[in-house]
Amino acid sequence: MKLFQSIFGAGEAPGRYPESLIEVAVERAVDGTDPRLRTLPRYRRLLREPVLHAADHVVALVDALPHVQAAGRASYGDDERLTTLFASADRMLQVFAGDSALHDFLASQASKSGTAAVLLLVERIEKHVMGMEMDGEVLRREVAQVAVDFRAHRLVDPTWDEDELRRQLKRRAFDHLLSLALQRIAELRGERADLTRQRTLLRRKLDALNKGQWGFDAGVAEKMDPQALQAELDETERQLAALGTDDRTLFAHMDIVIDILSHAGRQMWAEPVQLHLDRMNVQRGADEATVRQVDLQELHNARGRRLVMLPLAITLDDLPHRDDLLAAAQRVLG
Repeated sequence: MKLFQSIFGAGEAPGRYPESLIEVAVERAVDGTDPRLRTLPRYRRLLREPVLHAADHVVALVDALPHVQAAGRASYGDDERLTTLFASADRMLQVFAGDSALHDFLASQASKSGTAAVLLLVERIEKHVMGMEMDGEVLRREVAQVAVDFRAHRLVDPTWDEDELRRQLKRRAFDHLLSLALQRIAELRGERADLTRQRTLLRRKLDALNKGQWGFDAGVAEKMDPQALQAELDETERQLAALGTDDRTLFAHMDIVIDILSHAGRQMWAEPVQLHLDRMNVQRGADEATVRQVDLQELHNARGRRLVMLPLAITLDDLPHRDDLLAAAQRVLG
């Protein structure tokens, strides 16, 4: 399969897709899970409606995202989401400058100025802590509180304009559904030795896709260049094809792909999150005078993962150079 191939063009709306896109999406669904599904009779017909349903879902999901929020030194204080997700403008810009996806994108571009459209993903962690609070004029200690922490900030699909960003996010969302199907396929159990070998290869394929940050989950620590990653994926699929086919197993795999795509809304969805936080990011009552209201969007999947999503337009001229980041880190470490 072509790992980084895009399937969505410009201007798709739910229920309105060119036949060429449908055909490519069906083939990608097969390539992204088990290419041996092509040996099943009428595999394209079996997958057509599930693929259309999944496409409708991911297009609606991405189209519902808010417009990009300006993210630079001057605009940092203008949006409660930015001031909540980052402790300061300097910290925000350091995170952006140190992000590998943005760095790789800019390294491939002639221009390093202007604004880059990108999706920010952040993990939201709630921790039960004991703290202090005022009760009238009395300071109470050891009060049970819920503190909200934001961590593991990362950027995905950096590009130059918002329309292109949304197109790439639709591809990524569709691919994430396929990765969920592949995970379920790889978990199938069997007694025969060739099925054990099959599971090993499917898990290897899933690992390769994760290295390429194929969906929304963070890639593994090991990083590979696209050519090496594509070569590893091709070799895994060659070995998988050499195992031959067993119709009963392949129909079970097909059923999983159909189920995931036909119920895309149960596999991946967005939920609004409204927080009322004090300056220490401790949750408070909505009517308290010192709290700020923060409205976020979170992406959920059926595996229990959730990530805050925020489309951004990053002011590139505000980013510190990587040499400056290294020097700052060395000062901190002494």
